[in-house]
Amino acid sequence: MLIFVTGGARSGKSSYAERLAAQSGQAVTYLATAVAFDNEMKDRIRRHQSERPADWLTVEEPVDVAQAARQVQAPVLLLDCLSVWVNNLMFHDFSDGQILDAAAELVSVAGNRAGTTICVTNEVGFGIVPDNALSRRYRDVLGWVNQRVAGASDEAYLLVSGLPLKLK
Repeated sequence: MLIFVTGGARSGKSSYAERLAAQSGQAVTYLATAVAFDNEMKDRIRRHQSERPADWLTVEEPVDVAQAARQVQAPVLLLDCLSVWVNNLMFHDFSDGQILDAAAELVSVAGNRAGTTICVTNEVGFGIVPDNALSRRYRDVLGWVNQRVAGASDEAYLLVSGLPLKLK
């Protein structure tokens, strides 16, 4: 089963995804894509870590997410998040096509897992059109990645102000 959870910044999407994972009553592996480039990001990562149950295994992989997901043996895999992952791929000079191929590989891995995969992402297309080419590219590529993962999902949720709206 593939579950897609999206929303804006501070919408409650990560907390909601974590509740879904915990409610399963099964072992959870948390696949983290963030890289601590500065103190603010280090603080965010520490806060997220402190909020997770102590018995969850955490795997950190900023680039080869599909390969990391392939290695997970736990019944529940929570990937947080696609939007940071796409940023990481762009930082590593992946082309748009390579990023979409990586997303397709991730969807394939999730579809072939025996357990549940929960993917968290940001919805970045609700705002104004960014004023520079790099930001517009990021918005577009993430939108395409989100469409692919959401389209392949069994369930999809949009979080708004902490409230989940079931999309499918």
